[in-house]
Amino acid sequence: MAKTKTTFFCQNCGTQAPKWLGRCPACGEWNTFVEEVITKEEPVAGNWRPSATTKTAAKPKAIHAINYEEQERTLTPDAELNRVLGGGIVPGSLVLIGGEPGIGKSTLLLQIALGLNDTRVLYVSGEESEQQIKMRAERLPVPVSDCYIMTETSTQNIFRTVEHFEPEVLIIDSIQTMHSSLVESGAGSVSQVRECTAEFMKYAKESGTPVFIVGHITKDGSLAGPKVLEHMVDTVLTFEGDRHTTYRILRTTKNRFGSTSELGIYEMQGTGLRQVTNPSEILISQRDEALSGIAIGSMVEGNRPLLIEIQALVSIANYGTPQRSSTGFDAKRLQMLLAVLEKRGGFRLGQQDVFLNVAGGLKVEDPAIDLSVCAAIVSSYEDISIPSSVAFAAEVGLGGEVRAVHRVESRISEAEKLGFKQIFISKYNIKGLDFSSYKIKIQPVSKLDEVFQGVLM
Repeated sequence: MAKTKTTFFCQNCGTQAPKWLGRCPACGEWNTFVEEVITKEEPVAGNWRPSATTKTAAKPKAIHAINYEEQERTLTPDAELNRVLGGGIVPGSLVLIGGEPGIGKSTLLLQIALGLNDTRVLYVSGEESEQQIKMRAERLPVPVSDCYIMTETSTQNIFRTVEHFEPEVLIIDSIQTMHSSLVESGAGSVSQVRECTAEFMKYAKESGTPVFIVGHITKDGSLAGPKVLEHMVDTVLTFEGDRHTTYRILRTTKNRFGSTSELGIYEMQGTGLRQVTNPSEILISQRDEALSGIAIGSMVEGNRPLLIEIQALVSIANYGTPQRSSTGFDAKRLQMLLAVLEKRGGFRLGQQDVFLNVAGGLKVEDPAIDLSVCAAIVSSYEDISIPSSVAFAAEVGLGGEVRAVHRVESRISEAEKLGFKQIFISKYNIKGLDFSSYKIKIQPVSKLDEVFQGVLM
């Protein structure tokens, strides 16, 4: 019998230390170190956990001697999920889905499980009873499928069932509730989360069965458990949204089988999650009258162009230092654009409060939004509304120049499809652009002054 060995882990970030520390040197949190057992005699865990002595050593192969065949992906009835995963579910992949409590993670996975016809799906829940899952399934408008429910938290019992059941898709809800007898610490601890994930990863790779894992998040929005958890899995999806609104956003932060910048949008309804096939329509509010401080910008997430509404409010700062507040947009980039407008455009914004908001709850990182941000700020400052049929797609430099952006053709096509009459782009984007193929008026500009003269004057 091996000698029991203990060490200390940070429950917030997973940092390991030989002794107890009051403050974690990695994440800075206080009183997060707990003592856990890391070495003990290993019991038999089924066919998915062979001992190190019986494992056959791997041999190196020349790269040209490795046989490779394109893996056939499994398409789900959820087109948004297929896009985010890079074209469907890859056999043998391990997918981690994280999000706040009550955001809809379990509902999304249950919809997937019920919608996969002619596919044996095993849904393992460690948080809800069979009756609770049945109640949720009754509300979902999906046909009866080959989906089986199991309530269990022991990974050894799960693997015994899996060995005889042989599912084609395995769903674990959630990884923080799973418990392995190979580790003495309690469920949800750093050691248990790491060990259970390693067992499911081994099962997925050896059997070729795709495994979906639900993960909790911490108060700062990151996935709970050690950071190595995200390195172990093949794909990390984050389910975002405000519980007070109906729209949900599914993002990819890591994907070994596709792009990491894809985006899926859902609407939470009483009958489950509805796919939003044209998100530009919900991200642009319908206004009965013209309002100042509103501009429409074109962004690209992955392969999808989106038109979003930028809202700005500029008012005189009557109480000391002017405020600079932004929601969904980088605050430092907002400061830079305000400095450009004051230096190059002549707008006196130094004594003005500036508030910026990206409608729809999106977080934008595409620099092509710069021109629409500047237009919205100047529109609010001058109290002159921008026509609702005008869109913007360009980056703004420190010299006040309007810079080119990538994939301008798809941005123009999306604006034309939604009925916009005019779009401002950089003149450095017009090379090779066929103006005759678009019905929308394309306005190339090189300086901010040209934009303001064409829209606000």
